[in-house]
Amino acid sequence: MDSHNQASQGTDATGQGTQGRTVIAETAVAKVVGVAVRGVPGVHALGSGASRSIGAIREVVGATDLTQGVRVEVGESQVAVDIVLVAEYGYPLQTLANTVRAGVYAAVEELVGRGVIEVNIEITDVFIPAADTEKPAGRPRLSERLSQPARPASLDKPADAGVPAQDSFNNSTEAGEKP
Repeated sequence: MDSHNQASQGTDATGQGTQGRTVIAETAVAKVVGVAVRGVPGVHALGSGASRSIGAIREVVGATDLTQGVRVEVGESQVAVDIVLVAEYGYPLQTLANTVRAGVYAAVEELVGRGVIEVNIEITDVFIPAADTEKPAGRPRLSERLSQPARPASLDKPADAGVPAQDSFNNSTEAGEKP
């Protein structure tokens, strides 16, 4: 990762001019961009399919990657940004891209203090949420059925009303007979 210096001029506590430098790493800029993009309505996720899979594993262990799907190049005074994202269904894609672009420009210029040369956006997919009400109740998966304890056959047949089900083994052993 590259980081670039930017000369800073200001005054110290005595009012005299000081000269120094500010180093802003690409990771810091990428996080600012990632947070800005995730805050735009209509952005479902950032990154390609493979990076989202790895990101899901990271989230399970509590290590969210805010730079996923974001690549930045930080120059002396300007930043170039590339973003890969998945849009939510129902948002016009070109309008979404323009909104993301405007958010990135504002965040980088305000929080990082650098100008933005360009923001390239690649929309790789559209997320369509599955409607739970349309899905019929399916048969349980084989692994779910195998993990359940076996039901005795006597439970599959309804008992006669008012007459408890009797076990033939218990009836014959009570009378002293062998089964």
